[in-house]
Amino acid sequence: MSPPIVGLFTGLLLGIAWVVGGFYAFLGTAALGLLGFVVGKVVAGELDLTRYLGGGRDRR
Repeated sequence: MSPPIVGLFTGLLLGIAWVVGGFYAFLGTAALGLLGFVVGKVVAGELDLTRYLGGGRDRR
């Protein structure tokens, strides 16, 4: 699926969450979507978080 199509569906789902659950449901849905995006990037190997999580350094 192309990125514009994924963005379109994401926007539509966020809009539905806003209409059904209100503004806080919209924010919660957006936050979980962002978390899922980051996890997907890490799993795909496109994002390396070892610098921020302290991995790879010697702890003596």
